[in-house]
Amino acid sequence: MIKVLLVDDDVELASMLREYIEQEGFAADAVHDGEAGVAGALSGQYAIVVLDVMMPRLDGIETTRALRGVGNDVPILVLTARDAVGDRVEGLDAGADDYLTKPFA
Repeated sequence: MIKVLLVDDDVELASMLREYIEQEGFAADAVHDGEAGVAGALSGQYAIVVLDVMMPRLDGIETTRALRGVGNDVPILVLTARDAVGDRVEGLDAGADDYLTKPFA
């Protein structure tokens, strides 16, 4: 089964996303800060990481850079309220595979 790692400090949103992902037939786990996101992604258990930008400990950009810096190539989807073009460029330049802004449909 494909496993998704959700990294978002908004516990309620992460829970809703996890439920939706599981309804679509995937497994999902949620963690709530960037350091836990790095540890989870480095575990090799996940096929994709979906992460927020604004989080404690390491933000989403730092989390992405940390993973790419050690050669981890798990696909990363940034899911964030930061919607300025510069924010999108920064996320993609850090190594994210895609960047989606909240709210989303």
